[in-house]
Amino acid sequence: MTATQRPFSGPGDLQSMTALVNCYPDANMRVTDLPWRFTSWALDFPDNVGLWVDGNGHLLGWAVMQTPFWTIDYALHPQADPVLHREILAWADDRAQKIVDSASGRPVWFVNVFTSQTQRIADLEAAGFASQSDVGENSWTKVLVQRPDGLAVQPTFLPDGFTIRPLAGESEVAGYVSLHQDTFESKSMTAEWRQRTLQFPSYTPNLDLMAIAPDGRLAAFCVCWLNKESTDGVHGQIEPLGVHKDFRKLGLGRSILSEGIRRLQQHGAGSIYVETDNYRDEAFLLYESVGFRVQHDVLVYRKEYVEF
Repeated sequence: MTATQRPFSGPGDLQSMTALVNCYPDANMRVTDLPWRFTSWALDFPDNVGLWVDGNGHLLGWAVMQTPFWTIDYALHPQADPVLHREILAWADDRAQKIVDSASGRPVWFVNVFTSQTQRIADLEAAGFASQSDVGENSWTKVLVQRPDGLAVQPTFLPDGFTIRPLAGESEVAGYVSLHQDTFESKSMTAEWRQRTLQFPSYTPNLDLMAIAPDGRLAAFCVCWLNKESTDGVHGQIEPLGVHKDFRKLGLGRSILSEGIRRLQQHGAGSIYVETDNYRDEAFLLYESVGFRVQHDVLVYRKEYVEF
């Protein structure tokens, strides 16, 4: 299948972009949590989204310069001409150079790829991207972990005085944004982004969880996404999860994660997914402790656009 690029025309294209990924979930790391990505402020810059279609206008591939994540997200139809992947990388390279000094630019961009996707790896290296798996102290790889269908949730206990409940709608967006920014020590999360997540068609309010401290402060969050459109069944995905530094080492992360899993199962989710770093830090150990297992090893590729 040969492809022709066309401009992004706004929110109406997001449905076909999502449908492409849902038809071929095994080839993509970002499936169920796409609403989180597609509502980010990266899409406020339409020229940083590329679409490729066949002669009948059917979508064969897409790419987004995801500025908040410093990542180039993309997906392809598996029967598209292999040259399409190289065309997408060339488009992304051109965009990265043009926007490097703009509000949507970054000095460095990353691409995630499964270790089994050998042709994509070859294309990335030919395009000047370098694997971060063996670069010394700052080596970086990831995993996509899966919690299998039907695995029971083990009981957990909240610290005394803490409660878990859904986000209180738009009235609590500002509080969530402050908590998110403090937890991840980043200003990338914005109120506009968070408000858009509440309006996305697949958003499920009682899967958007907050942990509340005894003094009323927002202490942790776990946003769960439900996907009923994938070709291989109903799935869940956790994105994002975080615990404020003032409330760590209390078991709060495990409690809110377990509650999210329980609620996803109540909504009919089978397998549940999380993308995380695979060095054995606290996040990886947390997911492993509640039954997640590695499904895919993920390589992180990097290309610099500003000399340091």
